[in-house]
Amino acid sequence: MIFAQKAVGLNPSPFDAWLVSRGVKTLALRMRQHHENALELATRLEDCRAVRWVRHPFLPSHPHYAVARRQMTGGSGIVTLELDADLEATKDFVSGLELFALAESLGGIESLVDHPASMTHASIPRPEREKVGILDGLVRLSVGIEHIDDLVADLDRGLRKAGLPPLV
Repeated sequence: MIFAQKAVGLNPSPFDAWLVSRGVKTLALRMRQHHENALELATRLEDCRAVRWVRHPFLPSHPHYAVARRQMTGGSGIVTLELDADLEATKDFVSGLELFALAESLGGIESLVDHPASMTHASIPRPEREKVGILDGLVRLSVGIEHIDDLVADLDRGLRKAGLPPLV
C-alpha cells in the first residue's frame, strides 16, 4: 500500500485534504441545486419546439424513470437533448451560450455544455457516430447551481442565435 501511495500519488497534500473536507460540508446543498436546476431545464426543454427529445432520469419520459425514482433521491445534473437542427445550427446554439461554458469534462458546480459531434466524437466518421446515436443535434448539458432564470435565459439566447424556436 505504501509503495502504491508513493508511486502513483495517492497521498493528497494537506491543502487537498482541507479542500475535500471543506467541500463535503456543502455537498448535499450543491447536489440538490444541481438536480433541481437540471430537472427544471429538462422539463422546459421537453416543451420546446426546437428540441426532438430530452433525457434526464427524473423525467417521466425517460425509459428508466421508474428505476431511477426507486433507486435515487435526485436525478443528477446532466441533461442530454437532441436539437431539431443540423450541425451548423447546433454549433451556433452552443456558441451562443454565455453562461454554459464549452467543455468536454462535465460535472462541476458551473454549467457546462458539450457538443459530441464537434468535440468528443469529432474524429469518428459521421456514419459510425450516427449508428450509436451521436447525431449532429446532440447536446449534453451539465447543469450547475446558478440561478435557474439565468440558465433559462442562456439556453434561450443560444436557441435564438441558432435561429431556432425560443425556450421561453
